[in-house]
Amino acid sequence: MEKQKKIMVLCGGKFAFPSLQLLAYENFICGIGIGQGNDAIIDALERKSEDSNISFKSFPNKKSISEMRVWIDNIQPDYIFCISFPFLLPEIVLSYGQDKFINFHPGPLPQYRGPMPIFEVLKNQETETAICAHFMNAEFDKGNIIFNDPIAIPAGETYGKLTVKLSDRMAQVTLNMANMLQFASSIPNQPQDESLSYYHEKPELSDTYINWKRMSATEIVALINACNPWNTGAHATLQGEQVKIIYASLLNQFHNNQPGTIVSITNTINIACEDKKQIAVEIISTDCGILTPPQFALLYPVIPSTVI
Repeated sequence: MEKQKKIMVLCGGKFAFPSLQLLAYENFICGIGIGQGNDAIIDALERKSEDSNISFKSFPNKKSISEMRVWIDNIQPDYIFCISFPFLLPEIVLSYGQDKFINFHPGPLPQYRGPMPIFEVLKNQETETAICAHFMNAEFDKGNIIFNDPIAIPAGETYGKLTVKLSDRMAQVTLNMANMLQFASSIPNQPQDESLSYYHEKPELSDTYINWKRMSATEIVALINACNPWNTGAHATLQGEQVKIIYASLLNQFHNNQPGTIVSITNTINIACEDKKQIAVEIISTDCGILTPPQFALLYPVIPSTVI
């Protein structure tokens, strides 16, 4: 019987936990490295690694990556999996072995390169995303693709719900990859089609801001969902106040108001959009705290026909 492959996992935090648990249960993991994790997550992983006799190392910043090659050489893994590891691996680390490093990107490649593909696919109203397994090189998300594992995006999906779904699916995808490496003599792969490629930078304030006069109701709801919960909602100006809209849905009612006008407040804050449709806001964050629509109405009385 062939000896069990040893796999080291480099990760960025909680997103990788289901994969780590499943790979450890199947006795694949020989080492865990975490980059830029918070103290609670680092402590939890370190304790779990010690209990399971798995090597553990934290890489808190880019400078610390210089220590990675020595650590890898000491452990001698057969493969290194990356799951949301925040730092680019330099050639000195990648030279450990060709096709030894496999990244699991939570978005389809090459169309959704970048650090936050979950935000981008939701903002762009995609109906499907993917977990892409690809060999790594010295550039972010550019190595040869092994496979894209498609995942449907239901209507109304938020960043948080899709992240949990992808995290759970990632566990099975990484285990399948480990089993392929255990039994296959070679792994089919192909170069990425650069004509389809796009690198999405980390979102800035302007990427999370609702422009009432330029965005349709559907685009606004998609942006709000894409910002919930990582950005605590989408930025907006409402009643002259800077707020964040955390949750909203499309309202099947037309209007004749200026975009950005509060049409009415009942159990929802109904806001006019540029395409003559409305959105119904259910949760909103202000300087006074996270509010329901009736609470918002008490603190910020609506001025009829106010243009935002």
